[in-house]
Amino acid sequence: MGKLRGFLEYDRKVEDYIEVKKRVQNYEEFTEDLNESELNEQGARCMDCGIPFCHSGCPLGNLIPDFNDAVYKNHWAKALDILHATNNFPEFTGRLCPAPCESACVLGIINPPVSIELIEKYIVERGFKEGWIKADPPKERTGKKVAVIGSGPAGLAAAQQLNRAGHNVTVFERDKKVGGLLRYGIPDFKLEKHIIDRRLTILEEEGIEFKTGVHVGVNYDVEELKTYDAVVLCGGATSRRALPVPGADAKGVVQAMEFLKRNNEVVDGLEEPTADLHAKGKNVIVIGGGDTGSDCIGTSNRHGARSVTNFEIMPMPSEERTMENPWPFWPFTLKSTSSHEEGCDRNWSIATKEFVKDDKGNLKALKTVEVEWVKVPGGRPQLKEVEGSEKEWPCELVLLALGFTGPEKTLGEQLGLELDQRTNIKGNNYQTNVPNVFVAGDMRRGQSLIVWAISEGREAAHHVDKFLMGKSSLPLKEKGDLPAA
Repeated sequence: MGKLRGFLEYDRKVEDYIEVKKRVQNYEEFTEDLNESELNEQGARCMDCGIPFCHSGCPLGNLIPDFNDAVYKNHWAKALDILHATNNFPEFTGRLCPAPCESACVLGIINPPVSIELIEKYIVERGFKEGWIKADPPKERTGKKVAVIGSGPAGLAAAQQLNRAGHNVTVFERDKKVGGLLRYGIPDFKLEKHIIDRRLTILEEEGIEFKTGVHVGVNYDVEELKTYDAVVLCGGATSRRALPVPGADAKGVVQAMEFLKRNNEVVDGLEEPTADLHAKGKNVIVIGGGDTGSDCIGTSNRHGARSVTNFEIMPMPSEERTMENPWPFWPFTLKSTSSHEEGCDRNWSIATKEFVKDDKGNLKALKTVEVEWVKVPGGRPQLKEVEGSEKEWPCELVLLALGFTGPEKTLGEQLGLELDQRTNIKGNNYQTNVPNVFVAGDMRRGQSLIVWAISEGREAAHHVDKFLMGKSSLPLKEKGDLPAA
């Protein structure tokens, strides 16, 4: 612990944003940098707790007090080594992770927690700026071939770890470019795509082969996978949840990921904008109050929507923790994002009853009813409609940000894989019922956080390496091993 009373002397700081009027004119990231002195002070706020709950709050087990102390002492290269020891891609998590580590920060019991995510981002950005982050290919190859299917954070983490163990790794991606939801689900104003590309350059230099436009099980026969010694499925939970109410087939009712993906392709110059997936001049309603819904709000405002309204079926969360939601668990409190600040009418406890179409099948309105959640002793709360609360909302575009129901069935069925009760692919120590086929990320655990995806990819790589070699040279977080940087 470098600064004995740092948490008493310094207030929490986070990045400021460029003003709304300017930032909604483009798709660039809009945070304003902190200077080195301010970052040193943020590192000094860490108390170096006897029991650092931030470790357990982070699915990766990041060594948070250690890199905080290094930042306070201005030892940035050391901080980078500590951070990379457990996290392959801190430039992604430092921008996109909801930071469960901060929710578990001991300082957060009485004061604002340490700005862990902010520090993480600046460590890795300093590393790229100084040229410390370079390709480090393995010195020897095992001769084993591994196919990784899916190039999101789980697939990329698994690929890098397996490549470090000396295996020959090929990553298959069905889209035009590598990155999964990092590329085609996260708007550029949260993650500019050159951030992905600079890391991919390093992975390629380390010897990983990427094949894009390859949809395994569709335009690539699964029989071809038999040429590989092991296969790791990291395709995500991409089956989107629908809203089965009358009029759901109206032109203008669009899945959020379809909307976001097209916009990212347009920004990247791969596609031209189309009216059906564009919000300009339209009354837009986003159904779903999570991060995907927030991304739709920010994108719609950049399109020039006439209005943006957000519906959430759950009640409005409290602004502070409740007795049912104590520290250090994840706080189910009210979250307002930068996209909400850019303009949005937020509504809670709203259920959609019908999509109203005109005589040409185009969406023209949406009918809702207010709901309340009634507690049932010993059971789940029951949804009850509020009598007389029906309302009709004019709209021309509805974006369904309702989450996902699990992985698509194509690969599981063709490979003969068992599913769990949630229809995810079952993996015991990440290994499926087909011995040389492993599964990681959302395909195994269901829709989750980016930090969980990276953790899953790393853990799966350990078990694949052990399967191939009889033992593993890769770290396993549960055993408390300290990985090499």
